[in-house]
Amino acid sequence: MAKIGKRITKAREGLDPTKLYALSDAVSLLKERASVKFDETVEIAMNLGVDPRHADQMVRGVVNLPNGTGRTVRVAVFARGDKADEAKAAGADIVGAEELVAEVQAGNINFDRAIATPDMMGLVGRLGKVLGPRGLMPNPRVGTVTPDVAAAVKASKGGAVEFRVEKAGIVHAGVGKVSFGAEQLAENIRAFADAVQKAKPAGAKGTYVQRVAITSTMGPGLKLDPSSLQISA
Repeated sequence: MAKIGKRITKAREGLDPTKLYALSDAVSLLKERASVKFDETVEIAMNLGVDPRHADQMVRGVVNLPNGTGRTVRVAVFARGDKADEAKAAGADIVGAEELVAEVQAGNINFDRAIATPDMMGLVGRLGKVLGPRGLMPNPRVGTVTPDVAAAVKASKGGAVEFRVEKAGIVHAGVGKVSFGAEQLAENIRAFADAVQKAKPAGAKGTYVQRVAITSTMGPGLKLDPSSLQISA
């Protein structure tokens, strides 16, 4: 078994691994115990009572965090003509059509989020095996296949976070940085949890939100009391 370092031991000191912390208390504890030199990402993980192998239990969506993510998001847009110009004006990092598809097929994926106009999906559809496993495939359900590319680019740059349940029934995402104010982090966490709650599928049975925890990149994990998120379990 790997030896636990002094920094991690100190970060966990005084914490109860079985306790359900109120959101405000958990955020304060994470901020207090951040000890590394870089600005750590704060992440949330939600265990859901769903089996994503069944289509009617898939959980997927997008949420615009009120205080942004704190990270720079590189956005690629598959578009032509006026829509390509709109994407560039909105701040897209990479814009293209056939040439961008060829770049991606060659393995050059220098972006964190992909957006496409509907007319481009005939081409972009060829990239499913490349972009799909990376969670980058444009999808109309989460607003990344849209004629309004300018709004989609601004949302992606401003704090839009896409989520999708994994095989084990877990949804997780980055919801800010430890340098954020405590209330800013709390607002982002509530917004994310609310979006997941609203995405509850028709096929979900029993307790939907089973466990919730937050952590920072190098910090301890803290279990949250779902009632402090203003959602029902």
